[in-house]
Amino acid sequence: MQVMTMTQNNHPPGPLAGVKVLDLTQIMAGPMCTMLLADMGADVIKVERPGTGDDTRRMGSRLTHDIAGGFLALNRNKRSIALDLRSDDGKAVFRRMAESADIVVENFRPGVMDRLGLGYQALAEINPRLVYASISGFGGTGPYLNRGGFDLVAQGMSGLMSITGFPGGPPAKVGVPITDIGAGSFTAFGILAAYIHAQRTGQGQQVDGSLLEAGIAFTVWESSEYFANGEIPGPLGSAHRVNAPYQALRTSDGYINIGAASQPTWEQFCRAIGQDALIEDERYLEPNDRKAREAELAELLEGILTEHTTAHWMEQLESAGVVAGPIYDMEQVYSDEQVLARNMKVTLDDPELGELNHIGIPVKLSATPGSIRHRGPALGQHSREILAEHGYNAAEIDALVEGKAVATPQ
Repeated sequence: MQVMTMTQNNHPPGPLAGVKVLDLTQIMAGPMCTMLLADMGADVIKVERPGTGDDTRRMGSRLTHDIAGGFLALNRNKRSIALDLRSDDGKAVFRRMAESADIVVENFRPGVMDRLGLGYQALAEINPRLVYASISGFGGTGPYLNRGGFDLVAQGMSGLMSITGFPGGPPAKVGVPITDIGAGSFTAFGILAAYIHAQRTGQGQQVDGSLLEAGIAFTVWESSEYFANGEIPGPLGSAHRVNAPYQALRTSDGYINIGAASQPTWEQFCRAIGQDALIEDERYLEPNDRKAREAELAELLEGILTEHTTAHWMEQLESAGVVAGPIYDMEQVYSDEQVLARNMKVTLDDPELGELNHIGIPVKLSATPGSIRHRGPALGQHSREILAEHGYNAAEIDALVEGKAVATPQ
């Protein structure tokens, strides 16, 4: 199976080609949001502070002096201008850019952009069609408006850490920054809805996303159970909230995830592992019976499954039509034939860094697919070309650079 390899010149225009996005975000939630737009063809101009830029440039393994691996991934397909928004000249440049922009995305604390004179109301006066999105820890209203927010805090306050891990264990976060990723994804959805409205009516609007609300939105089963009976859900390890067996079970050489939640799949599972008698066992006759005896059932099943390897059981279960799967580490993920067939590992030929691997685009469009065109930019890499596109001549650009309102790469 071949890894999908892309070069600079083989990308069809995406569905958002021609859409201009001004991206004032950093770290995770905001860059995730704008990355999704950039992957679909939008021209995302990353506006960064001179000197340091996005803090993610220095987090994790560095590939160049100002590009770490995480930054490269989250800011692919974007261009960078280093612009000092605290200076009058920098603000004037940004306002000129906003006149022709379709979308602005920022993730400063609420109120920061207003104090700079670059909030939604100020920019809507010069561009009424503008979609202006903000992402913060707790949203743009409410008593926690001015609190700082990070993924860990949002996971705790959204209830996610109360339902993650194993019963009796300490609080555990989801292994990925899921409220950051969720807030970025939900905000991108909101932006596109607002953009469609603006195209139809000429009316722009604000989009307000938060890490806290993203975390809460993921608690579908847990919130539903709490609303239904008032009981507070707790952690279940890998088990399901309402179905069993639906969890990771031990084999002779590791674990296997079993999805035998419905009655038909339970019966298929029993036959596949040679335990037809369990189908008529009164202890496990109905779905509610199996859930009520979940721990007991898991112990019984592990006694059977530990007789053979995960690979053995995968072969048996797949041939019987039972939903099951192994538990991969990251090396195994990117060696899996389905992952590769779906182009979820994309290799770019970068003129400076050579071959670079990226996570592929997780949603496929048949007529106007998204694409990964280039890695995250160097700080201020495109400052001069972006200014020229917005009507600045060479002398004016030199003056902005000399006045330190704009920076270019060293």
